[in-house]
Amino acid sequence: MRIVYKSRDEIFRMRETALVVARILDELCAAVAPGVSTWELDRLARAAIKREGVVSAFLGYASPPYPAVTCISVNEEIVHGIPRKTKILREGDVVGIDFGVFKADLCGDSARTVIVGRGSPEAVKLVTATQRALDLAIDQCRVGNRLGDIGAAVQRHAEGQGFSVVTVFVGHGIGRRMHEDPQVHNYGEPGTGKGIKAGLVIAVEPMVNAGLPDVEVLDDRWTAVTKDRKLSAHFEHTIAILDEGPWVLTRPASTPGNPGHDSFSLHSPPLEPS
Repeated sequence: MRIVYKSRDEIFRMRETALVVARILDELCAAVAPGVSTWELDRLARAAIKREGVVSAFLGYASPPYPAVTCISVNEEIVHGIPRKTKILREGDVVGIDFGVFKADLCGDSARTVIVGRGSPEAVKLVTATQRALDLAIDQCRVGNRLGDIGAAVQRHAEGQGFSVVTVFVGHGIGRRMHEDPQVHNYGEPGTGKGIKAGLVIAVEPMVNAGLPDVEVLDDRWTAVTKDRKLSAHFEHTIAILDEGPWVLTRPASTPGNPGHDSFSLHSPPLEPS
């Protein structure tokens, strides 16, 4: 494992990239509504990329080449959902939007899950728990802790809420490439794994299932779904570790050493979880 630590100058430049990601994700989440296709959301992202003068981190990635600038995963889809004209959003759908760009050769990567309109109690509880798991993981992104502390925080909270964490996909280092060392698991034991040092920049991304953690990849070779076809949620932030504490680069309100928090909201008042 070769971790590329970033200078403070590089981290401040990554913040600029990350804020572009956050702005475009704001637009995409605001556009989620019944009757909208995931293809339309991807077109909106493409227009925003052109306007911002940045480069998609997803389009053409890997093999087979990824065909879109967003991954939009609905309901039982965990990650890597390919936007399609035929994928029309409906009231109550759970929609995960994963998005990343390069600006000046530095990458930012983030994901959010929203609910279309009025969510079921299970959906609201799942999405809220996944976002909270990410916040708890960010709290562990401090000099002197270990990578296992991050995964343990996710696993402890998700399983404590009656859900399961996906183990076959992981968070990752990020910088001049979208995926760098180290891998950042969403499970683990506290006090284990590589030590966290200042200059580490990682993308932490809990994927939490309402049912079992088992995953199936569809015939398009990208879309990963829950094997039991139960709901899944996904949140992600790009985080820089400084001596002062974590700086959530893709969270506009975050400042060095004060990561802040996201406020989860739906497009209309949710049902209260039972």
